[in-house]
Parts: sequence; structure tokens; C-alpha cells
Amino acid sequence: SDPEEGLTVAEEAKVLMREEEIRNRAIFTRYLELVQVDVTTYFADATQREPVPCPACQGREGEPAFAKTGFQYVRCHGCRTLFVTPRPTQAALRAYYRDAPSTRYWVEEFFPPVAEARRLKVFRPRAAEAAARFPEYARGRIGDLGAGFGLFLEELGAFWPDAALVAIEPSPEMARLCRSKGFEVLESLVEDLRGQEGRFDLLVSFELLEHLHTPDVFLAQARRLLRPGGRLMVTTLNGEGFDLQLLGGRAKSFFPPNHINFLNPRSLAHLVDRVGFVVEEVCTPGRLDVDLVEGAVQEGAAIDPFWMTVIRDGTDACKAEFQAWLTRHGLSSHMRLIARKPPREP
Repeated sequence: SDPEEGLTVAEEAKVLMREEEIRNRAIFTRYLELVQVDVTTYFADATQREPVPCPACQGREGEPAFAKTGFQYVRCHGCRTLFVTPRPTQAALRAYYRDAPSTRYWVEEFFPPVAEARRLKVFRPRAAEAAARFPEYARGRIGDLGAGFGLFLEELGAFWPDAALVAIEPSPEMARLCRSKGFEVLESLVEDLRGQEGRFDLLVSFELLEHLHTPDVFLAQARRLLRPGGRLMVTTLNGEGFDLQLLGGRAKSFFPPNHINFLNPRSLAHLVDRVGFVVEEVCTPGRLDVDLVEGAVQEGAAIDPFWMTVIRDGTDACKAEFQAWLTRHGLSSHMRLIARKPPREP
């Protein structure tokens, strides 16, 4: 059906996703508990934190929003990006992601049981989207920035068997796993990568920008890695999405020092434009907003009475139709951007 005319009943049924389909709530809660313990181990020293401007527009005017696990979120007056400041230094963040028990728990306990579900529900649709959108790159060189378990590259390889698929991954364990799957691996942080300038046709980055100390440095490096005219596909969290705004600091997506940048469609576009890309699309194809609110209510969260009525008494069709509306109108908390490196430098 035409998006302007709404979805059919069958289409709406596919719009809603359940959190339990891609992550176990109890295991995720345990992971968040470990993160909170690690905060006291890795970031108790005030010298390990530093004030920063808005990661999107570099503005220095903002107002405190809320605190979580000992970190302060601030909302930028200029572009409404929500971000942590003071935040851990780059060196402190690298040590945390390399050594913290919560990181090991994520790799060893959290992700493996849901890996195949995520392959089916998340990575296969992403690969199908990329293959449909960019058929000109079917024989090109494709890089996954922060490839993790290599699931996206595996799925993309099914669509593009002749593409050169490259995992860019700093974790030795994940890099070793990607090599075992036959991918070329660049074992490095994106920001530290050298000798690969202008060698990629398409770069993808999934759920990474929210973790980064300086997203503009990361994106500028991604631009250098692309050939002229090459494209970048990024997904990240939309700080103005439905569940995040309704739940505020109670939302589980707010868990610093992991998630420290919550851009929105306008500020993400501004950031990407600022580092020299041409923005082609920003959308919010999320499917979890309603279920995340429902899960929070089941765990005791109190919300506005109207939305409590929707969550408790709304039919599945009602919730699916509302989720579809959020997706269409840029109001889901899951956001995707596609941008192009100009074919010629200005």
C-alpha cells in the first residue's frame, strides 16, 4: 500500500517487533547491572572525564536533562542532541571496552543466544535493503565498521557473492571470528586505520555512533576511506524517538558510559553534512518503540495515563498501526542515514 494511505493489516502485523525476539530481558538487565558496577571501577577518578561540546553541532549551550549511573545527560540548545558531558576520555573508554567484565558478558553471554534471531530479524533485512538500494556495488569493496560477529557481512555475501567484504573490527576476539568466516579483517579502531584511504565503495555502521567519544572524527575517517561517490549507511538511536521521550531516564537505552550520544534526524544530518558528506536519506525504520514501553510498564514504570491506556488496553492492531505511524513520520527511536561522498572535492 502507499505509505501515505497507511499499511494493510498484514503489513502492520510485521511492523511490531518484540524485544524478546532479539534480546532476553533478564539477561539484558543483568548486563546493565554489570555496567553499573564497572562504572565505579573504570570511571570513579574525575580525571578520567572531560567536558565536551555537542557532538553534532559543537554548541556549548545546553540544559541538564537527567543523570544515569553517575553521568549527566545534557540537551543541546541549538540542535536538541542529547549527550553525556563530562564524558569519559577517549583513553578511558577504550580501556573500558577492552577490559570491563560487562563487555565480556556481552560477548560471551548476552549475544550468542540471540545471534541467529538477530541474523533473521535484524541483519538479513539490512543486507536486503543494502543490496536493493546499491546494486552498483555488487562487485565492490564493502566495509563493516565495527563488524562484531560478522553477521551483516555473512548476509550481504548471500546477495553479493562477488563483493569484497571487509570486517573493520578492533576486538581481537571478534576479529578472529570474522577471519574464521573468510572475511578480510582490518583489526583496528576506525579512527586509527591507515593505508585504506579511498578503497571502499560502501561502508556500513550499525549502532555505533551512540558509543563514540567523538562521532565527527569517526565519520570524517569513514569519508576518507570511501572512494569519491561512495556511500555510507549508518544506524543509531534517535533521542527524540517515542519510547525514549516517554520513558526519559528510565529507558534502558540510556546506559552510560555505553550510550553517550543521542542524536535526532536533524542533528544527525547536520553532523554528517559538517564532515563533508551529502545526505541522501534520514529515516526512522524502528519497530520496537511500543514494545519497549510495554516492557517498561510491565516492570513497574509509571507513564502518562493516556499512554498507559494504549499500552494496557490497546489491541495488537492498534499498537501496530501506531508503530507504523511512528516509523513513517520520523518518530521512532531507531534511525538510519544514507550519505554519499561527493564525486569531486569542492
